[in-house]
This record gives sequence, C-alpha cells and structure tokens, in this order.
Amino acid sequence: MTRGLASLKQPSSLFAPLDTFKERHIGPDDGETSRMLKQLGYDSMDAFIADTVPKHIRISNTSVTNENIPVLSESELHATAKALGAMNKGYKSFIGMGYHNAVVPPVILRNVMENPAWYTQYTPYQPEIAQGRLESLINYQTMVMSLTSMDIANASLLDEGSAAAEGMVMSFVSTNSKKKTFIVDSGIAAQTLAVVESRAKGFNINVVVGDASKLVEDPKIQSDLCGVLVQYPDVDGNIKDWGSLAATTHKAGGYVVCATDLLALTQITPPGEWGADIVVGNSARFGVPAGYGGPHAAFFAVTDKLKRKMPGRLIGLSRDAQGKPAYRLALQTREQHIRREKATSNICTAQALLANMAAMYAVYHGPEGLKRIARKVHGFTQVFKNSVEAMGYKTENPVFFDTLTLDVTGATSSADAVHKAAAAAKINIRQIDSRRVGVTFDESVTPEELVRLINVFASASSKPSVSLADLAEPQQVSIPESFQRRSEFLPHPVFNKHHSETEMLRYIHHLAGKDLSLAHSMIPLGSCTMKLNSTSSMIPLTFPEFGGVHPFAPSDQVKGYEVIIKELEDYLCKITGFHSASLQPNSGATGEYAGLSVIRAYHESRGEGHRDICLIPLSAHGTNPASAVLAGLKVVSVKVHNDGNLDLEDLRAKAEKHKDNLAAFMITYPSTFGVFEDGVQAACEIIHQNGGQVYLDGANLNAQVGLTNPATCGGDVCHLNLHKTFAIPHGGGGPGVGPICVAEHLAPFLPGHPYMEGQGSKAIKPVASAPFGSASILLISWAYIKMLGGKGLVDSSKLALLNANYMASRLSGHYTLRYKNGKGRVAHELLIDLAEFDKAAGLKVTDFAKRLQDYGFHPPTCSWPISTCMLIEPTESETLEELDRFCDAMIQIRKEAEDIITGKQPKDNNVLKNAPHPMSVIALSEAEWNRPYSRETAAYPLPWLKEKKFWPTVSRLDDAYGDMNLVCDCPSVEELADN
Repeated sequence: MTRGLASLKQPSSLFAPLDTFKERHIGPDDGETSRMLKQLGYDSMDAFIADTVPKHIRISNTSVTNENIPVLSESELHATAKALGAMNKGYKSFIGMGYHNAVVPPVILRNVMENPAWYTQYTPYQPEIAQGRLESLINYQTMVMSLTSMDIANASLLDEGSAAAEGMVMSFVSTNSKKKTFIVDSGIAAQTLAVVESRAKGFNINVVVGDASKLVEDPKIQSDLCGVLVQYPDVDGNIKDWGSLAATTHKAGGYVVCATDLLALTQITPPGEWGADIVVGNSARFGVPAGYGGPHAAFFAVTDKLKRKMPGRLIGLSRDAQGKPAYRLALQTREQHIRREKATSNICTAQALLANMAAMYAVYHGPEGLKRIARKVHGFTQVFKNSVEAMGYKTENPVFFDTLTLDVTGATSSADAVHKAAAAAKINIRQIDSRRVGVTFDESVTPEELVRLINVFASASSKPSVSLADLAEPQQVSIPESFQRRSEFLPHPVFNKHHSETEMLRYIHHLAGKDLSLAHSMIPLGSCTMKLNSTSSMIPLTFPEFGGVHPFAPSDQVKGYEVIIKELEDYLCKITGFHSASLQPNSGATGEYAGLSVIRAYHESRGEGHRDICLIPLSAHGTNPASAVLAGLKVVSVKVHNDGNLDLEDLRAKAEKHKDNLAAFMITYPSTFGVFEDGVQAACEIIHQNGGQVYLDGANLNAQVGLTNPATCGGDVCHLNLHKTFAIPHGGGGPGVGPICVAEHLAPFLPGHPYMEGQGSKAIKPVASAPFGSASILLISWAYIKMLGGKGLVDSSKLALLNANYMASRLSGHYTLRYKNGKGRVAHELLIDLAEFDKAAGLKVTDFAKRLQDYGFHPPTCSWPISTCMLIEPTESETLEELDRFCDAMIQIRKEAEDIITGKQPKDNNVLKNAPHPMSVIALSEAEWNRPYSRETAAYPLPWLKEKKFWPTVSRLDDAYGDMNLVCDCPSVEELADN
C-alpha cells in the first residue's frame, strides 16, 4: 500500500521544509496508527494513553513542546551543525595526555563507522547471527594480547581511566580484599588518577600517590599493598624500567597495573615481558578520532591466572552443533545483570564499535605498517627535540617515544611565552607549570605542522625560524637498546594479508554479512530500545570540526561543542523535569554509579555519611544492584507482587527498619516487567519520609517523554540511556552514554573533572576520563531531539506504547502475557512467559530464540528479568508491516511447538531444538538429513522468507564447551596448518 498520505501531506506553507524528520523516524503512518488503535478498542490516541499511563503521574505537555524544544528539518539541522562546528577553532593539538589525532583510513571510516550494518548491531548475545562482529572482536583481543605480551585480553572497556579503576579493583579483590593500599605513580595522567580515586571510595581503598619505585619499598606500605599503577611511557613521556618495581610488588603479594600505549609497544619492551599483571590503556590512536574525549575503546589484558576474574566482555572460541568452530561471548555469567549485587564491575559496558575500528586499523596496516607509523611518530619527536635543544630548551626525559617535557627557562622567561607563540600559530601544547611544557606527536602530524611547531619555540626564544629544508632526519632510533622491543607481534594471518583497499573492503563486508543488524529487520529487545539510528543524526559525527578536538583544549576553542552540550543538557532537564544534568557518564551503568555517588555525597554534606543502605525491588533494571555496590552501598531487595507491582508494604517495612541508614531507593519506571505502576509516587514518598533519596533508572524513559517524567514520579536523580531513548547506535555492544539529571538540591554534587571549568567544591570526583565523557556522540542525541522537536518526541513515546500494546494484543491467546495494568495495557514492552512449553514439550526460552533466527529476526531479551520469559520491545520506529511480520513468526513458532506437544514431532529432534538452520545444514546430503521435518520447513517456514531471508552463519553453539576450553585469540599460522 502507499504509505504516509496523511503524515506526508502538503505543508501548510509553501516555504515550510519538506525534509521533516518525524515522518521518517516514526514507523506507522496515520492509517496504520488508526488500525492499531481500532484493534485495541480505541477511537483516539488520547483514550489509549489515558488507559496506559496512570492519570496521577501524567504531565501537561508544557515542558516538552515545539516552543520549548523547537524542531529543525534535516537540512536545517546539518546547516546548524556545520555552523557550530565552525565555532570550534580547530587548533592543531600537541597536548597528548592519552588523546591523539588519529588518522582514520577512509576504507574503515566509510565501511565501518558510517555503515549501519556495523553500527546498528546489538551486543552479540546471539552468536549464530553475530559471527562477523565476534571475529572482529577476537582480532581486537588478539591485537591487544600480542602488543602487550599478555596472556588474555577482553573485548574493550569504556575509557582508559575506567580500565585503570577496574585494574585497581581486580588487584583489591584478588588479594581477598584484606589489603587496601593501592599505589599510583605520579607519572599517571591526571584524569586517570581522578577516576581511580573516585572508584576507590566505594571500596574503601587507600590510594597513595607518589614515586612508585620508592613507595613500594616502604615496609609499612608493603604490609597492606594490593597493587601499583604505573604509566609506560608516563604522562611526561618518560620510559622507565619497571621490572624491579614489579618484582618487589609481587614479593609483597600485590599486583602491577600498567597503563600503556599500543603504538609505543611496537617499539618498546611490552609490559608482559617485565612483569605486569594487568595492562590497560586506550586504543584510540588506532583509527578513532579524539572527538573531544570519546568514545574510545579501552583495552584490558591480564596474565592467565587472572583471566576468570577479568572485567568486561570476553570473546571465546567454541563449536556449533555440527562441530564447526564458532565464536561467542565467553563466561557470560559474569555479567552484572546476572550476578546483581555480587558483581564488582560495570562489566556489561564496552565500546565494541570503536574496538572494531581499532582492530580493522591493525588488520589494514599489519605489523610492518604499524612499525612504520611508530617510527615516523618517534622520528618527528626526535627531529623536534634536536631542533629546540639547539635553541636552548632542555629536554627533561631523555628516553621517550612520542612525548617530550621541556624546561623552557633556559631559552625564554617562562612557559607563558611559549604558549602565547603557540596560540598565535593556532597550536595547542601542554602547560605543566610555569617553567615546563609538554609536546606529544601522533600519526596525523605533517612535516609542515612539525615546522610550524618548531617555529613556535623559535619565536618564543627570539631565534630565527626554520624551514623544512633546515631539518635533518635522525640517523638512528633514540630509544636505548635496553628498552627496545625484541619480540615479534601480530604474526597471525589476519594481520598479514588485508593490506590493499580491495582486500580490506571485501573483508569488512564479508564480516558484516554474517551479522544481523537493523539494516535487516527489527531487533525487538526489551529494555534495550533498538530504534532507528537515523543517517541524518549520524552525519555531523564525522565532521572533522568535531572529531579532531582534544578534550582538554581551551574553552575559547570549543564554543561549538559548548553550545551543543548546553542545549542537550537543557533539553534533557526539560524532558526529565529536573534542574541540572551531567553528560560525563559514558554508559548507563556508569550513570547509575554516578547518580548514587551524588546521593552519597549529598548525605555526607549533611553529616549523614553513614547512610549506606540501598533498597532495590526485584523489578528494577538488572545493573542496579552492581552499581550500588560500586558506590559503596549495601543492597536490600524489596518484594514484588505476583501482578508485577511493587510491594509497598514490604518497601515501607524495610524503609522504616533501615531509616537511620537509608541512603537510596532504586526503581525502574516503567518497571522492567513492562508496566506503569500506580504506586510509584507513594513509593518515593515512603523513601523521603525515611531520609532516603530516590534514584529513578531511566532505562525505560522512551515510554515517558512528554507523558510523564522522573521528577513527577517522585525521583531525585535519574540516568538516561542515550543509546536507547535518544537514538545513539548500540554499535554491536557500545558506545553508550548515560548522563544523569538531578533535582536542584543535588546539583552541586554533579561530577567534576581536573580539566573542567566552573565546577563547584562539592562536586564528586570524575566517573569518566574526559570532562563530558564520550562527547562526540552527544551530537547524535542532540540532532535527534532537535529534528523531532517537542511534539515529535511526545509522538514517538505514544507510538512506542501503541506498537507494544498492538503486539501484546496479537500475541495474546498464543502466549501468556505475564504482566499488564488494570486496563489490560502494557507500557512500551511486553513480557511473555514460555514456562508452559518447558513442562509440555521440554522447550526452553533458548529454543524459541534460536528458531526466531530462522525467520530472520533477532530474538527479544531472553530469560530476563524472569528466567522463563521473553521481554519484547518494538520501539516507535517499526512499521505495522514489520510488527505483523514478527508476530506472524512468533505465532508460527507457537504452532511448531504445538506439534511437539501433540507428538507430531519428537521432543529431542524437532525444528525448535535443532534451530537455527544455517545454509550448511540445509545443504546436507540426503543421507545426512535425519530430521523429521523438511528442509523447506527449516529454512522457509513462512512464504516471505523466500524473498527476504537472513541466514544464520553457524548452528547452535555449545556454550559449556567454550567456557571449559577457553580460547580467546586468533589462530596462528601453525594452528591453521595443523587444522
């Protein structure tokens, strides 16, 4: 049929734009909306909303309107973004401190970063339809393991500061939590130290900062030592031999955490060869733009004895039902939503898209290409050193890779003179103090920029300027032989054959073809909100005016970013009803941790720092308990009634019992069970009466925008998943952003940062490495909000609710709907219970999930929040046709299950138990096909699949085998030869 005749009608004015966004973002047109409402028994959207969202929490639309949040067309948005980008002055950065101007190979920029087949994927919990991304992440792990010379690495963490903090916590728990002193060397980056100190507070770890080599020799410290953090090379560029420190630390029973640089490790001895136990850092200089602080993929590698305690997602090799090797997420039971309060890490958060970009960078360049890049970076640094030393400047770190610290007083009066000359040349360098400056080189520096930098120092010291012809290339590498790397790295075939663009392009698309993404079909994951990631909102992300900005650039150079950040904060406060916001948390789980830390700081300011009890209902989001523990809180569970509603009497009893120590109550709204609870305001009032604060988890905010808000519900703080409600792509498992909004009394406590201007004295310590977290992808949510405008945002929430209720109606009678409100309505997601099929036919949730893959769909959220259930969320972006296609698939699978229940198909050999059916299975010979159903039933159970079929790559994986036989890197040439 013809879509959108009503929605896309002629504009009221000839001068109105035609490229409006709402009609592109919201899937159903007016006719489809009317048909869905009619099926549910309503003649208007208002009547439907009245039965779905409780009246007493409804808000008037005065806060979320086109007057408060004006709407821009797609072309107007891009023009605005261009103008704001031009306000970022674009100085060349030599600041360093862990942030570099990366060169993104165009083949990776266009075919990974800008490719929805890569950026719209979900986390690879369903490995049969995620083999491409899993292979790429195995490449990432292998790259990190090889460059660091460590035994095992994970598939990325959030940022370098978070990775260092995880290293500290691993050291702490690995010494059985009896030793609580953690040394941080003074050469660590300031932002990393700040995040480490923030995390230490929740565990009562004593962080001691200073010369680590001396501190570790102190007998008093040794007796309580759990670990040491060093940087290699350090923030000032020094390369030190940490072997003796490692030996002393190990003798004292502690662990050595080393923050390092992957490119430097192509030239210097890797940490695994001098005794590090945990190696962390970020892989951003492997083809990921600085982006005013992120997102970047942090890496985390450990020795073999620590592998089962390692935080983060881990990709491992297993085998499928046919015995073929296949990749999967290993050791998934470590995920915090499974372990709840027993988890000690925000381990379900990662940066998969950025890790994939870094892995592809290593694949494209290979070991020899990386060596060439490193030698050029080091060579430029050497040329600069020789030039400025001839002018009278003194280098303080004689052993270096890409960073020099200079004492300027021998050539000029102070560092100010150098900075004034740098500003005149549109160059940023690092000011350490009144006499010292720092300079860091990277791959992006051109010979002309090198000359321009040298002339900054010439100008400051009144020396003659130089030209490129005046510069002499260094005759040899200046890294002393004792520090030079001798071991080979990246010998694996994948890093040694895809070096032409043709081969790289084919490899990228080969892997993408193995993965189901939003480019193929809906991904109806409850709680995860896999909505449209529009091309129009993604375009500004790759503007160089935003990508090339250093997070510690002076504020007068980032006015464009400042406008976007301020506008986004204002919009989020209007939407939530709160007073202030922080965009620093770079994941939802980090937002939870940040919000709870703000609450703790508030209590401490009132002399009530002893408040440490956090009440969490069983219907709350699964990450909540782990985040509470990270913030140093003790979790007390609150009961839920059989209808899914919070047990207010149990809440009241526990709030009163713990009233002297009650810190917080964490509630998800609508609940994870998929309903708007009537008693949310009463619950919040109970907490306030007993001295606590309310943390309202914003994971399900997509059901609230413009209809209700966390402040009206009674909350004091909430976090928002920008990768859910506000359309940042999930990227195959990250990036995400989890900003927090707070009531006015909590505003003074929002996270600060060493390089953030205007922070108050009460601000908590940073929760992320950069002042505004993963700042560059804030552009996506900013664009999304501006293009929808207030009315478009409200309409999006209404359609999300309608789509979910329509699906609930269609599936009712075929499946048991677990929870609904008194009017028979669900919120934006629905929970169906499959327990009856286990009893009648031996079918588990997994069997239904794997069979859905044969229909070309990613399964909904499985076995969570209840082990026998599927949590289904369609979002507002899916059309009625796609909703029906998914419902038809689920109904057909129900019929297939009935055949097993009635005995038409055996319980141990049927189309569900054997699912999914990849092409390799369908192609089995007649002699091998021993199944009591046809190949057509397996592959094409519904007619439309013959035209539109996504094939799983492998058969069902053997999870137990993969965990018992943990292999987490690429095969070597020898292994391939053996096989």
